[in-house]
Amino acid sequence: MNLNITNFWEVLPKPFFALAPMEDVTDTVFREIVAGLSDPRYLNILYTEFTSVDGMSHPIGKIRVGERLVVNKSERELLKQKNIKLVAQIWGKRPELYYKIAKEITQEFDFDGLDINMGCPVKNIVKNGCCSALIDQPTLAKEIILATKEGTHLPVSVKTRTGIRSHETESWISNLLETKPAAIILHGRTQKQQSDGLANWDEIAKGARIRDVLSPETKFLGNGDVKSIAQGIEYASNYGLDGIMIGRGIFHNPWFFDPTQSTPDKSEKLKQLLLHTRLFEQTWGGLKNINILKRFYKIYTNDFAGAARLRSLLMEAKSYSEVYEIIHNEQYMD
Repeated sequence: MNLNITNFWEVLPKPFFALAPMEDVTDTVFREIVAGLSDPRYLNILYTEFTSVDGMSHPIGKIRVGERLVVNKSERELLKQKNIKLVAQIWGKRPELYYKIAKEITQEFDFDGLDINMGCPVKNIVKNGCCSALIDQPTLAKEIILATKEGTHLPVSVKTRTGIRSHETESWISNLLETKPAAIILHGRTQKQQSDGLANWDEIAKGARIRDVLSPETKFLGNGDVKSIAQGIEYASNYGLDGIMIGRGIFHNPWFFDPTQSTPDKSEKLKQLLLHTRLFEQTWGGLKNINILKRFYKIYTNDFAGAARLRSLLMEAKSYSEVYEIIHNEQYMD
């Protein structure tokens, strides 16, 4: 455990960039891939997958849920080398469990911060009163933040949305700011919108202006539809933000956080596909299904001759050895 903790949010260069926490995406393997391809000037913060405080409190469930907090030694060394911060994201609805798990994570792991998920829009999660459902439970939301802060010396941030059915940015952000979180990351959509429509950056700016008045020390990040570093820098300036969080943009381009990188060629894409696969096999072996990798294979197999054919072959692969053979044959063809 790192006992020399400072609030890293206070010393980040502005505007800073973060990769959003995403289920079955931002595990230690993908984070290492992204960090390795990034210019550290443009990738400052990474997040774990969503980690349930209920699951972490269950003696059996903790084994599987705890996988979301795994950090490979190779990832840890790379993040240290590039000075990229790593934040554990937690979710649930019981303040006492947030306190308990915040304390355990702080004592047992080595993260730079904790983040509370108050933005996931998935219907069965919301129906259970968690994540973006907390927007309709402002008192409970404050209790959760305060309980988490009480359980850790790490900086505590909150990732959320502008409302449930309609934008409630002013009242909701004002409510959160009463707890003085280290940072707020605001996705410019309501829960009802899910990923549909366009993110409303005027609402994000509204949240930032409320922050300016009520808790100027709290950092404020915008999230939604940013497709390049240049656009992120422009939005941070135009909307008065400290930073930008990138989500789905990474699926179009794992090299997102290195704006100087020219479009990678086929050879480079296959090199990263192999590295990703080997790291995944070494890390998860039989613990996770190889099919999880196939969403990533779609990222690497595009914009070169024969990409569709290769992608089709990889989608049918049932083992790591099959993937390696397919790529070996493809490289041999070159």
